[in-house]
Amino acid sequence: MILGHRWGVIAILFAAVVWGTTGAAATFAPDVSAAAIGAAAMGLGGIAQALWAGRGILNQRARLWQQRRLLVIGAVTVAVYPLAFYGAMRLAGVTVGTVITIGSAPLLSALIEYLLDRRRLTLRWSLGAAVGLIGMGLICLAENAAHGETLRAPSVPLGVLLGLIGGFTYALYSWSARKMMLQGTGSTVAMGATFGLGGLLLMPVLLVSGGAFLASWNNAAVGLYMAAVPMFLGYIAFGYGLARVEASMATVITLFEPVVAAVLAVVIVGERLPRLAGSAWRW
Repeated sequence: MILGHRWGVIAILFAAVVWGTTGAAATFAPDVSAAAIGAAAMGLGGIAQALWAGRGILNQRARLWQQRRLLVIGAVTVAVYPLAFYGAMRLAGVTVGTVITIGSAPLLSALIEYLLDRRRLTLRWSLGAAVGLIGMGLICLAENAAHGETLRAPSVPLGVLLGLIGGFTYALYSWSARKMMLQGTGSTVAMGATFGLGGLLLMPVLLVSGGAFLASWNNAAVGLYMAAVPMFLGYIAFGYGLARVEASMATVITLFEPVVAAVLAVVIVGERLPRLAGSAWRW
């Protein structure tokens, strides 16, 4: 059991690392809108997960029908999450949007588990969440100090709101998928069905906004990478880990994602972090 928990943590860390590459990857397709990036990444990646788990989904279709309420909750939140997340980054900035979305998810996940499962929080989880959120808060404050008036623009509050919606939907689909697993559905099947249905819900968004992917091979390559690596491989690993780690703990582990995103922004994109942000990494 301990070994399985350890591999679950490793799998979620892998997912956090590849998810952290999405911001840098998106900069290579600047003509593609945030909605199109999100719909392509989560939509195509989700459908790929469903195809990968196709045989298992067919074999467990009766159980999935019994879990249809959880499945619908997960699918709807999967569809909303990328639109909120990438919208938050577009309106509030990459760092602030990521910090709010990913940073709020552990607290919202714990609230969901407390309200719906009556699960008490452990001291280890509380300390880990506190340290991670303090670090993310320092980064957010540093970004505000560096940009000054820019972050007081009217679009920023909407970006913050979208980030909170993103954090909530992320926490909720993590909870619903794990609940399905605890009720006997295999992790691959639960994730494949949830993300496959969510991906189908995103297809109209991709059809309306995704024309820019066809404008160049570079844009197409970014879309394929986002769907295949962060969303397909990343969420397969996340599903494996989620079957072995509580949803609230899983969302704390994925606080590593903004760290990876910020490092890649400096190394690849050429962004410069404010001095205050440097102290956040030492947390």
